[in-house]
Amino acid sequence: MEEIRLVLTAPVDNLCDYTFNFHYLNQKLDPKSQIPYQTEGSYTYRDLVDALKKGADVHIKSDVGERLAFGMGADLKHLGGTGRPEPAGRVFVDGNVGAEAGMGMVAGMLYVSGTLKEPLGNIIEVVSDEGGYRKFRSITDIMCSGPVDDTLVSNSLDEIENILTISDGILRSTIGARMDRGTVVVEGDVYNGTGLLMRRGFVYVKGSAGMNTGSRLDGGTVVVSGTVDEFAGAYMKSGNLVINDAKGYVGANMTGGAIYSRKKVSLSLPAAPGKKSGENSKMLRRVLDTGRLEAMLYHKYEVGSRKEEYIKVHMRDGSVIMRKVDTKK
Repeated sequence: MEEIRLVLTAPVDNLCDYTFNFHYLNQKLDPKSQIPYQTEGSYTYRDLVDALKKGADVHIKSDVGERLAFGMGADLKHLGGTGRPEPAGRVFVDGNVGAEAGMGMVAGMLYVSGTLKEPLGNIIEVVSDEGGYRKFRSITDIMCSGPVDDTLVSNSLDEIENILTISDGILRSTIGARMDRGTVVVEGDVYNGTGLLMRRGFVYVKGSAGMNTGSRLDGGTVVVSGTVDEFAGAYMKSGNLVINDAKGYVGANMTGGAIYSRKKVSLSLPAAPGKKSGENSKMLRRVLDTGRLEAMLYHKYEVGSRKEEYIKVHMRDGSVIMRKVDTKK
């Protein structure tokens, strides 16, 4: 299968980005846009993704910008796909890589000769099988497909219990994106988007988390021992998000699932206080490894039963808010 060789004179953001939902110089790019700074050839952003979808290699000779391989290996629904992982090729970078490489990545491999700027995405380093390169795989891929012939660097995997323990101190975003089995334990803080679109499984963060924690969670459980930043549980569909506290509003536009917080938090519609059941308390005792009294301290939030009294309002900046309907008129 023919590989792509891309030589650049300056770093470019969003290379090998499966989402195509990105901008350049404040303009949203067409996937057929030609990648800037090429010394020869006329590859487009879509050319790189199409090659990876066919299992080909993409070689980039240059430093690259941010969000390399965003969503790599996902058959995205907003582009007409299934939303499930699919096989992907390999990306080689002869140079350094900007922040959030592998964000939301679920398949394929990254080989980098230089450094990667933190935060990383949903990737973890394994022993390289290519001289002169460090090798990275998706955390989701390892949890769902196993390590195969790869050995982790600086972290540990219990293959019998399928438990990955991340203790290397590297800040990461979108940990467990689209994961449908396994347990990931992070011995420290994480960045944004933990548990994004996760279907099943368990992610336990022993520190604090960034924005969009549990965003679009579709099953499974995310536990954060510390504080989460804004927009936790936004667009949540199913599953459990268990936190200690939140800096901003939680539950914006959620349609299902439940959020549990030890401290009372501010809510975005349609999230509302709920009543814990006996099964909820058992779940909390299990995932927190705590007793009955401690589990009782947690507040439950879920989709309000009177959500029909709210309507969606589209704002000029593109955001959507829920506004209460005056039923007294």
